[in-house]
Amino acid sequence: MKGRRIAGLPHRIKNCLALLLSSAAFLIVPCAATISAIAQTPDTKTDTRESQPAEIQRIDIVLARELQNLPPPLSLLDFPPKDRGIAGAELAIRDNNTTGRFLKQEFSLEVVEAPSTEELVSKVIERVKAGARFVVADARAETVLALSDALRDETALIFNAGASDDNLREENCRRNVLHTAPSRAMLTDALAQYLVWKRWRNWFLVHGTRPEDLAYAEALKRSAKRFGAKIVEERPFNVDLGNRRADGGHEQIQQQIPTFTQNAPDYDVLIVADELDQFGSYLPFRTWEARPVAGTQGLVPESWHPSLEQWGATQLQSRFQKLANRPMSPRDYDIWVAVRSIGEAATRTRTNDPEKLIAYIKSPGFDVAGFKGRKLSFRAWNGQLRQPILVSTAKLPVTVSPQPGFLHQFTDLDTLGVDQPETKCRNYAG
Repeated sequence: MKGRRIAGLPHRIKNCLALLLSSAAFLIVPCAATISAIAQTPDTKTDTRESQPAEIQRIDIVLARELQNLPPPLSLLDFPPKDRGIAGAELAIRDNNTTGRFLKQEFSLEVVEAPSTEELVSKVIERVKAGARFVVADARAETVLALSDALRDETALIFNAGASDDNLREENCRRNVLHTAPSRAMLTDALAQYLVWKRWRNWFLVHGTRPEDLAYAEALKRSAKRFGAKIVEERPFNVDLGNRRADGGHEQIQQQIPTFTQNAPDYDVLIVADELDQFGSYLPFRTWEARPVAGTQGLVPESWHPSLEQWGATQLQSRFQKLANRPMSPRDYDIWVAVRSIGEAATRTRTNDPEKLIAYIKSPGFDVAGFKGRKLSFRAWNGQLRQPILVSTAKLPVTVSPQPGFLHQFTDLDTLGVDQPETKCRNYAG
């Protein structure tokens, strides 16, 4: 028995080996084909790396600041810091580069300053000719228009972050200008919505005599008509307050303000238009009738407030405080949003091609996070950034507009400012 099993072993092994070799033939062929296919198939990781830019994509941004000789504000606390706006741009550049380094994108900021329109335009043109295609303007409306006309034939985009003039968004709108600063119409609409929501519909309007004060007063009249408020009386403020810093100056003011505001028809709130704060801060708690004050002083509509905490704003405030060693102002915020819009577009398109970036920023698909609870985007009819507006006192935000009940067929953010059916802008292509 054992002899037969030993004797038959080699024959069985032969059969097994033959069977194994036969099966292996069927296995080896598909394996070889698979190995060949694998060898010819591009590695997905290699593809991902090759889809990224081989070199660093540079995106240069210019912050153009017009140095204006403005009268001092009433309060020593309200003197603007020397780096107002610059700090906002620097924080946004840091934010852009935080994301950009993973995509091989690098953002740079150059600040140019000049006291005159002509000098500032000349400096900006020089930077654009050198390759910078994005300009953030912290300047008067006249200077923004001059920049726009000078760069008309260039592939360049200007962000107006310093001028609230409505005509920049309307009759004088431009194809190459976007606006991150809210317009006066947006600001006064935001205030009007809240006052109407509070049922404070009767307004006593007091305005200064400077052109910007008159423009703000006109925006207030438009907002009152739009939302059903009534201006019961309008008075220009041209009272000489004397030397307020002299001994006894407060006593003079304490007598003049009540006298100026007396004999007005019954009203719910005094609305003030004094953009440079030459008298408006004297009105609260000094009026003849005990009434709240709102407008450019008192209860104020603005794009940002340094005490905002909702919607993740605390971390933005904290990062800004750490960078600038001061609170973030509305001007800082408007410039920060402009620079961040460029970074957001570059991140999503993964390019530094200015034509593609500009087209994307102006497209319906673009939006940017602004720490105000809503996605921010640019209006297709005039380039204005649609955004919530904070209505605040000096210490805290009181509310955020749009207010409940003010509806719109597309987005309630378009209840603030000039809507598409009423726009006079004809030179902007979204």
